[in-house]
Amino acid sequence: MIRDAAKGDSEAIAHIYNHYIENTAISFEEKPVTGSDIQGRIEAVQGVGLPWLVAGEDDAVVGYAYATKWKERSAYRFSVEASVYLSNQVRGRGLGAKLYEAIFAKLKESGIHAVIGGITLPNPASVALHEKMGMKKVAHFERVGFKFDQWHDVGYWQLNLYA
Repeated sequence: MIRDAAKGDSEAIAHIYNHYIENTAISFEEKPVTGSDIQGRIEAVQGVGLPWLVAGEDDAVVGYAYATKWKERSAYRFSVEASVYLSNQVRGRGLGAKLYEAIFAKLKESGIHAVIGGITLPNPASVALHEKMGMKKVAHFERVGFKFDQWHDVGYWQLNLYA
């Protein structure tokens, strides 16, 4: 089941996200977040009319997706950056694609034109998901993130929701 994030989801979301913070370079955050931190982020995203969705199984949050403004300047108002994170227990089952489908539909309904996804490279699973969703690689920045005592590249994939 995919639905809008609610107040009680923030602890589960923090738990999912902290795995990526503490164990991978997928997120460039370096310190774990709290449920309160996540709740503030959810409210900020939803407060500007953008979606934050969660995927649930057996009454537990097992994944989430959200969109944030791509940049602050007014001319970027029809572009967003979208992210998907899944619990390790559900990876590889197609839930990331379902979350992206749901968030793309909401974004299209609200008039968003361009969706951008950033990926720390290498990350074959994330690249495959983004390309499965019709996104195309549009940028590659070398050695722009430093985490776990090493440099990381970042690629950007883009999908235009309207031709």
